[in-house]
Amino acid sequence: MDLSKRFWDCKMKNIDKKSLENAYRLFENKDIEKIEIGTTKGLQEIHKYLFYKLYDFAGELREVNISKGGFRFANTLYLKEILVKIEQMSESSFEEIIAKYVEMNIAHPFMEGNGRTMRIWLDMMLKTRLKKVVNWQNVAKELYLQAMERSPINDLELRTLLSANLTDEIDNREVIFKGIEQSYYYEGYQKDE
Repeated sequence: MDLSKRFWDCKMKNIDKKSLENAYRLFENKDIEKIEIGTTKGLQEIHKYLFYKLYDFAGELREVNISKGGFRFANTLYLKEILVKIEQMSESSFEEIIAKYVEMNIAHPFMEGNGRTMRIWLDMMLKTRLKKVVNWQNVAKELYLQAMERSPINDLELRTLLSANLTDEIDNREVIFKGIEQSYYYEGYQKDE
């Protein structure tokens, strides 16, 4: 491994570690309770909290087009209009909340940190509207990533996977914190023991 790759890997691991600490703090300090539910503004507030002083663009909508694995996310020419439409989507049932989550994933409004931010955003909608959260520690990484990859075509697989792992333990610290750790694991980060 060349020196520049090792430096980059070390830098990213440090960002992930600090961001994970910020995620814990978001819940520990109950700052999550001050964030708007189901809105773009709320999503931006979560992103800013997670990545404050780690990325210059923390909480800011991206201004360049991005893709991952051959999938192009929403074009920046239309991003703000798309986010308005997503924000207006209903959140009255599990199916509607998942549809909104999938659309936000397609929009991918930030340069980095979308998944971690959006999973918290999703759980806050579920908690507020349905008195449930996803017990992420029981959702296998491979199954989740596959379901997310296919969700723009059909979100049934994602709905099935997540509905099987809903819990009404919405204030259980272990469920919340283990879920946050699992969310970071999906993105390739593993907490040092």
